[in-house]
Amino acid sequence: MRRIQEHLTKSFYVLLSLPATAMGFALSIQISALSWLLTTRYHLNIDEVGFVWAAGPLAGIFGQVIIGLISDKVWFWGGRRRPFVLIGGDLAAGMLIALPNIDVIAAQFGVRSLLAVAIVVALTLDLAINISFNPTRSIIADVTPEGNPRTKGYTWMQTISGFFGVLAYLIGATLGNYILIYAGVALVFLFSFVPMFFITESRQYQAAAEADTKKKPATATEWGQLFRIYFAHGFSWIGIQTMFVYIIAFIQQKYFQGIADQSVINAHSGQIISVAFAILNTVGFILPAFVLEPVVEKIGRVRTHLTCVAIMSISYFGMAFWGSTPTMLYILMSVAGIGWAAVVSLPFAIMTEKIDQSRTGFFMGIFNLSVVLPQLLVSLLVGTIIKNAADKNTLFIISGVALALSALFWTLVKEKRKIGAASDH
Repeated sequence: MRRIQEHLTKSFYVLLSLPATAMGFALSIQISALSWLLTTRYHLNIDEVGFVWAAGPLAGIFGQVIIGLISDKVWFWGGRRRPFVLIGGDLAAGMLIALPNIDVIAAQFGVRSLLAVAIVVALTLDLAINISFNPTRSIIADVTPEGNPRTKGYTWMQTISGFFGVLAYLIGATLGNYILIYAGVALVFLFSFVPMFFITESRQYQAAAEADTKKKPATATEWGQLFRIYFAHGFSWIGIQTMFVYIIAFIQQKYFQGIADQSVINAHSGQIISVAFAILNTVGFILPAFVLEPVVEKIGRVRTHLTCVAIMSISYFGMAFWGSTPTMLYILMSVAGIGWAAVVSLPFAIMTEKIDQSRTGFFMGIFNLSVVLPQLLVSLLVGTIIKNAADKNTLFIISGVALALSALFWTLVKEKRKIGAASDH
C-alpha cells in the first residue's frame, strides 16, 4: 500500500476520484451530445430520441447489479474492482468514437435503420459506463473507513468528476461536440487505466477489518431505510433525467421563434445546452467538498441533502415560468446546481452507512436501480408527453414536481448519528 493511501492524503482522494471521473466524463459527453446528434445529424423525432435514451437504463438494470455482485466475489488482475474499471473504460472509449459515426456503421453493416444502430451504440456505451461506474464508486467505500473519511471520498469524487464534467460542456460550447467526443476518448481511457495501478485493493474488506478490530459484527443491512432511500432518490432522477433528455425541445421552441434556418437553430441550440450544463456542473463540482462537507458535519447528510433537493425543485419551477431567455435559464441552472451537487455525492455516503459492507458492490448495483428505472420511465413515457405538449415548459413542471416529492420522501430517512462526531481515523 502506498503512503498516500495509508494516510488518506488529499492526493489519494484525487487519485481515487479519477476512475469515476472517467465514467462521469463519458456520461457528460452523452448528455451534451447524444440528443443533439440524434436530432440534428440523424434527424430523429424527439420521441425516437427518448427510445435511444431508454437503452441506457436497460443496460444499467442488468449491468450494475450483476457487475456489483460479481465484483464482490472475484479477484483477478490484482483487484476486485480493478478488472471491471479497466474493461469498462476501454469499451466506453470505443463507443464514444462510434457516436458521431452511426451512419458510417450502418452503411458498413448494411443496416437501413439509423435508429436501430443508434440504440445499439447507446446501449453498448451505457453498458460500458455501468460496468465501470459501480466498481469506481464501490472502491471508495472499500478503501475508506466509515464517517468523515468516506463522506470526503464521495464529495471529492464529485468535485473532481464535476470539474471535468464542466470542462466537457465548455469544450462542447466553444469547440463543438465533435471535438468534445474525440477529446473524451483519450481522457476516458487514461483516467480509467492509470489510477487503478496506484490504488491497492485488499482481499479483506475494510468493513470486515474494522469489525475484527472492534470485536463486533459488520454493519447489518437496514432494508427499510434502504427502500426509503431508493424511493426518494428515484424521484430525484425522474426530474433530473427529464431535463437532461428533453431540454433541447424547450430551447428550440422558446429561443428560436421566427428563425427559418435550421442549421442556425441546430448550432446555437447545442451551444445553449453546453453552456447551461457547464453552469450546472460548475456549481455541482464546487459545492460538495468545499460547502456540503462542512454543512454535513453540522446538520447531517440527510438534512443537507433534502434541503439541496428542495432548492433544485424550486429552480425547475423557475425555469418553467421565467426561463424565457437563455440568460434566465443560465441563472436558474446555477441554482439547480445546488441540488445536483448533492444528488451525485451525498446519497452514496448515506446508503453505504446502512448496508453490510462486505457486499458493497451488490448494494451499489441495487442502488443504481433507483437511477435507471426512473430514467427508463422518462424515456418511455415522458417523451410522448413532451412531444404532445403545446408548451414545452411542461418538462420543467414535471421535473419540479418530481424533485419536490423527492425532498418530501427524504424526510423519512433517518440518520444514525451526527457525522461530525465520527473520527477521521
